Amino acid sequence: MKRAVSAAITIKSSIAFALLMSCVSFSIVAKEAQPSAADPVLEARVMKLSKELRCLVCQNETLADSRADLAEDLRGQIREQMKAGRSDKEIISYLTERYGKFILYNPPVDPTTYLLWFGPFVLLLGGLLLLFRYLKQRRELIIEQPLSADERQRAETLLRIEQGKETA
Repeated sequence: MKRAVSAAITIKSSIAFALLMSCVSFSIVAKEAQPSAADPVLEARVMKLSKELRCLVCQNETLADSRADLAEDLRGQIREQMKAGRSDKEIISYLTERYGKFILYNPPVDPTTYLLWFGPFVLLLGGLLLLFRYLKQRRELIIEQPLSADERQRAETLLRIEQGKETA
């Protein structure tokens, strides 16, 4: 009995130690925010341009929002190119040439991205067209016939019975 209790305590303490170590390891991996550059105008320009570019690691964040190592390296490249006197368009052109159009957070409208930009609208219009055709076919299947005298009398009887239940 004592061995079982001692084994249970050992297992629990091992699990607690493993959880503690995993928490510590995550805090080691977390990064501190990088201090801004000595030139606030340059840093503002870097951040403005970084908001137009996608982080290649995160893919759903801009370079400005991402803390990935590659994003930091790319911001550093942008900063160096700005210090060298290049314009924003030249920097975007360089990065697009190097990494492809995927680096642009808002892709341009050109023949390679038509499906991306117009595909949802085409699917919506196609779906509406199918819905209207279906409803038209259903409408044509409905045959309007007036009630016969027996059906009318039965309906009135049912309505009177229902009205009697409501008042009672």
